[in-house]
Amino acid sequence: MKTLTRAIACGFLFAPTLAHAHPGHAVSGLTHGFSHPLSGLDHLLAMLAVGLWAGQLGGRARWQVPAAFLGVMILGGMLGMVGVSIPALEQGILTSVLVLGVLIAAAVRLPAEGSVAIVSAFALFHGIAHGGEMPGGVSGLGYAGGFALATALLHLVGLGLGLIAVEVRQTRYVRFAGGAIAIFALVFGVR
Repeated sequence: MKTLTRAIACGFLFAPTLAHAHPGHAVSGLTHGFSHPLSGLDHLLAMLAVGLWAGQLGGRARWQVPAAFLGVMILGGMLGMVGVSIPALEQGILTSVLVLGVLIAAAVRLPAEGSVAIVSAFALFHGIAHGGEMPGGVSGLGYAGGFALATALLHLVGLGLGLIAVEVRQTRYVRFAGGAIAIFALVFGVR
């Protein structure tokens, strides 16, 4: 119960930040970058899913999976900032949401290296999208710091929710969340 109380307290702590993270409110590279992963449901769900899956995997994957995603996403962000693009970027992002949702729903347990490889591939799509949408006139370093911070926080929220579910022996809710994430990707992708 203590863990649940802490998780709720953290949610209230971040609520004011999220309220000010909507596009149009940002005044610097940092705030523009921070708002980007929060402004699209596809990005938001993918970041939460990485944390949920890492918590589900347990062991070293709890930190390796989110850290790999974050590192490759930052690299992809730098590539996007200098104009690198890849074909089917939006489809790659939606595919990441779908696959991560299915992996969580099916409680797929891969070795840490395989899990890291999967999230790293997806992180490249998200990073290039973040970097490519950097507004002109803002600091690239601040912008990257903002989207990295928001991503790390979303990973932590997903990881925290996954760990709480394990602690209270309700892992079926994590699997249900994975299914909902996958369904979102299917519905959103059909539009």
